[in-house]
Amino acid sequence: MSALDEAQPLHPCCRDKTTVSGNSSDFGEVAKQPLQGLKLASHAALERAQRSGRLKCSKCGGSRMFFCYTCCSLVGVSIQEVPLIKLPVKIDIIKHPNETDGKSTAIHAKILAPGDVTIYTYPCIPEFEKDTVVLVFPGPGAVSVQDMLRCLRDRGGSGSHASPAEPKAKRRKSQPVHGATHGAEDPESGTPDEAPSSESRHHPLERVVFIDSTWNQTNKISTDERLQGLLQVELKTRKTCFWRRQKGKPDTYLATIEAIYYFFKDFQQLCLSQEYDGEYDNLLFFYSFLHSVVNKAKMSAGKC
Repeated sequence: MSALDEAQPLHPCCRDKTTVSGNSSDFGEVAKQPLQGLKLASHAALERAQRSGRLKCSKCGGSRMFFCYTCCSLVGVSIQEVPLIKLPVKIDIIKHPNETDGKSTAIHAKILAPGDVTIYTYPCIPEFEKDTVVLVFPGPGAVSVQDMLRCLRDRGGSGSHASPAEPKAKRRKSQPVHGATHGAEDPESGTPDEAPSSESRHHPLERVVFIDSTWNQTNKISTDERLQGLLQVELKTRKTCFWRRQKGKPDTYLATIEAIYYFFKDFQQLCLSQEYDGEYDNLLFFYSFLHSVVNKAKMSAGKC
């Protein structure tokens, strides 16, 4: 288990009592670095970019740090310094049009796994195969990740499916966000050892849908008729470490990148019955660094 799992019980500082001694200084140290157990690529490039300050995006001219959330491109960081992740299942993220780009963590997934992640701005939603796609969103009818594949097989009436055609986006004014700068736009890209094994392909799941929005704005998207009929999956035991906690919402309501990370970690362990060894920890590459920066700022200001 990563330290992120171990740190979940106490939100928002995400501290784990079982790892803290009676020394108050030890307790404060754990609070500073709740994500320290993840297997991450080096943050040296991000630290250097932070010292350099904000730069202009070469595409749109916007003032950005680390990446441009408008263009899905890196800023002040080279392609080679950012991890590239190959996911076992494709992701579609449906973004609310009023969601502030700079506050969304969905862009992290697009930059880190460009060949497997597509972002649409609502009301643009692709057409889905109901028996091979799930919507990760809490609700009374939602099932756990552990029960997800069984439910999909029950729906399809068979344990195997032919690969469906890629979903076709309805052409609206809002267009999908295009790829990040570090190539790998080919859905089948990645080194041989990154490709899913033949055994892992023997399941009905082909695509996972996430909603990127403030929780107060999700209803319009989650109730859209084009998402009705999709099996809903809820990450019921996970708790957020997001620094922008939304007032009045439970701590099981995750930031988008947290939900993506936990889904694939649970998918590997509970659905594919494979030991997890940090394969998707780098989904939190930007998130963990920003979490550390924000927490340090809060502690300096005496707010944490």
